[in-house]
Amino acid sequence: MYKLLTVKDVVRIPPKMFQMNPEEAAKIILRETYEGVYDRDEGVILAVLNVREITDGVIVPGDGATYHEAVFDVLVWKPEMHEVVEGEVVDVAPYGAFIRIGPMDGLVHISQLMDDYVVFDEKNKQFLGKEKHRILKLGDEVRARIIAISVKSRIIRENKIGLTMRQPGLGKPDWIEKEKRREKGEGA
Repeated sequence: MYKLLTVKDVVRIPPKMFQMNPEEAAKIILRETYEGVYDRDEGVILAVLNVREITDGVIVPGDGATYHEAVFDVLVWKPEMHEVVEGEVVDVAPYGAFIRIGPMDGLVHISQLMDDYVVFDEKNKQFLGKEKHRILKLGDEVRARIIAISVKSRIIRENKIGLTMRQPGLGKPDWIEKEKRREKGEGA
């Protein structure tokens, strides 16, 4: 889920940036500090959008930099349990498919790909459903549900997201359409 947040923090502006407008200097420092970091409470900080307020700087003895309190806006993305997400298959392995959802990749384990017996075709880098003859391969767009989130670090790639595509309304768009048509045909 994407959110806009207003954050307050202290920014250290080094002497080499004193000739700059304090708001611009603070924005550069805040982007270097925050962007691309995973915050346990808020999620992945995608962008520092602007600096709303910045106080006059304070000089700390022994440090030539100035310290300013700043209020700024950030765009964040945080995966939520049971959230339905859409993404692209960016990698496949014998144990499952990796789906790019926002700034992170989630794993759909082979047992969660479809309601069918699934085989991994290593030569063609795709998954095959034995009974329904469904195929999932690199580049496919899919809809999945988040079933597990493991946050271990501020480094994005060290955190894990587990996904499923076995529930109704999930999977590739053509799978979902076929399922809807099948249900309408049975109900009529």
